[in-house]
Amino acid sequence: MDSLSTPWLIIILLGLILASAFFSSTETSMMAINRYRLKVLAKTNKNAKRTERLLDDLDHLIGTILLGNNLVNIFAASIATILAIKLWGEGSVILASLALTFVILVFAETTPKTFAAKNPEKVALPASIVIDLFIKLFKPFVWIIAQISKIILASLGVKTQNENESITSEELRMVVNDAKPIIASNYQKMLLNIIDLEKVKVEDIMIPRNELISVDINKPGDLLKQLKHIQHTRLLIYDTSSDNITGLLHMRDIVNLYAKGDFSIENVLTLIRTPYFVPEGTSLAHQLAHFQTQKRRLGLVVDEYGEVRGAIVVEDILEEIVGQFTSNQNEIIDEIIKQKDGGYLVDPRVNIRELNLLLQLDLSVTKAKTLNGLILETLQSIPKHDVSLKIDNILIDIVQISEQTIKLVRLTKLD
Repeated sequence: MDSLSTPWLIIILLGLILASAFFSSTETSMMAINRYRLKVLAKTNKNAKRTERLLDDLDHLIGTILLGNNLVNIFAASIATILAIKLWGEGSVILASLALTFVILVFAETTPKTFAAKNPEKVALPASIVIDLFIKLFKPFVWIIAQISKIILASLGVKTQNENESITSEELRMVVNDAKPIIASNYQKMLLNIIDLEKVKVEDIMIPRNELISVDINKPGDLLKQLKHIQHTRLLIYDTSSDNITGLLHMRDIVNLYAKGDFSIENVLTLIRTPYFVPEGTSLAHQLAHFQTQKRRLGLVVDEYGEVRGAIVVEDILEEIVGQFTSNQNEIIDEIIKQKDGGYLVDPRVNIRELNLLLQLDLSVTKAKTLNGLILETLQSIPKHDVSLKIDNILIDIVQISEQTIKLVRLTKLD
């Protein structure tokens, strides 16, 4: 090195600083690049495919970059020391070291890393060509360094095995939220609703048992009467006891009988379908898959004792994804009437999740599914007319009670 002229030493030093900037920016860009976008680019771009392959072996990738960066910086320090002695004497070595540190921090660390973090694809994809070559050249040295590092970490009780961590639902939510500029708001909301299907259980959106229409199979007269007046598409059939559900009738099948002129009680009984039972606690994501595999559209939700607690239909699950349909939305609005003073008259049988959605509330759904259940859970007794209670920031006044059942309440949001 001493035999080289000063201009050559300066040129070599500048080259080493540029090489240090290259390794620093490559390391940052490789860590900052979007893996999902990289997978898409890898289908058509050779550099992207190479980058994806390099990222699959992080040990050798990081080891090669660090080895190259440290070698370059050490050589740069040596060149700077020789230059300082040649130009200003031995007393200038410390000043030369400080100056080189400043130059490396600005031009080989901070600036290139900031640029790489903001433009990872522009840096990582072309840099993969050079890094791939270096990995092949330095592989034996990197392997030795990696083994020594693993031995040291193992002695300290640190695990070095790669763990394939799958993305969590919360992380997936963040990905969808970050995609606002490229995904329409309504589609983004649907994607978030799909992610949340795993959290919502069938009992959260089921039709309660007391709202289901059923008839005794042993009373043909009652059955025919119900068929004339029922406004629902399905009718539950039970044997002797309303808790003993044995089947269900679909009104579409009854209409077909009328169309063919074959309507009779005997023919109606042959159309009774076997009920499909769904255990409590089943997530909507799993239940939607079960509906598909079982070719069903309705299931009866049962508790651990086998008692029917309600019904879940595939349309309700689809509404959780795409939002409420017009007919159901009107029914919910009928249950909630806004008052001039800002309060709301509410039918307490309304589902808490629907109430939260419409009024922008945050009432808990962990203990009760309806507002009535939440009130009873809080009071631990059947309330009287003059009872008022506060849940979170909501004041609830009991307005009307009939036959020991809450019929109407008033909600007021508190500041």
